[in-house]
Amino acid sequence: MTDSRPAWLDRAREEILRAEEGFFAQFAPPAGGGRRSSVLILFGPAPGGGEDVVLTERAHSLRTQPGDISFPGGKREPDDPSDAAAALREAQEEVGIDPASVEVVAELPEVHLRPRQFRVTPVLAWWREHGHVDSIDPAEVHRALRVPVSRLLDPAARFTVTHPSGYVGPGFELDGWFIWGFTAGLLSAVLDSGGLTIPWDRSRERPLPARYRPGGPRDAFTQTATEAQP
Repeated sequence: MTDSRPAWLDRAREEILRAEEGFFAQFAPPAGGGRRSSVLILFGPAPGGGEDVVLTERAHSLRTQPGDISFPGGKREPDDPSDAAAALREAQEEVGIDPASVEVVAELPEVHLRPRQFRVTPVLAWWREHGHVDSIDPAEVHRALRVPVSRLLDPAARFTVTHPSGYVGPGFELDGWFIWGFTAGLLSAVLDSGGLTIPWDRSRERPLPARYRPGGPRDAFTQTATEAQP
């Protein structure tokens, strides 16, 4: 099955690229260097209609952010011709997505992950063919998820995450999957920019669960793709 990408993805791209404030402006990288990586924000046709997005649960054996929900992606290698190519290569290695089946919509503005000085390029993409994410690399990924966009838009699934360190940001919870930090910020920005967001109670706050901060307070933006950290 081949599906044309929905118009809201193009709206999201245009709105994000011309915006002078918001998520991407807030976390724009400073001038200078930084380690480059990219993540794949891959939407596709959901089996029951509408769209879904590919997320991964990081392997529980990893030393950084074990078990966190993230996008496929990782560090850009010297032989990657572009940030999009790096994201596609990583997605293929991690969960078996065929790069030829993916239509790149845009390389979005870089996001700065302060603690490790990563410059992450989110790659917005459309999965033209209804594929599978069952070729898991167990060293990197515990499982892959295809989450319906309709569930992410449900106001009951959305809240504001807080942390004693002062961090405040968007969050989602679906079937016990707690999505926060970098991943939730990107999801929220894309859904908002695409004009899909259903009003939700932003005053409803939930503290970051202890399992996501085993070493004490940490900057939420250390959460990124499976190999964005060494």
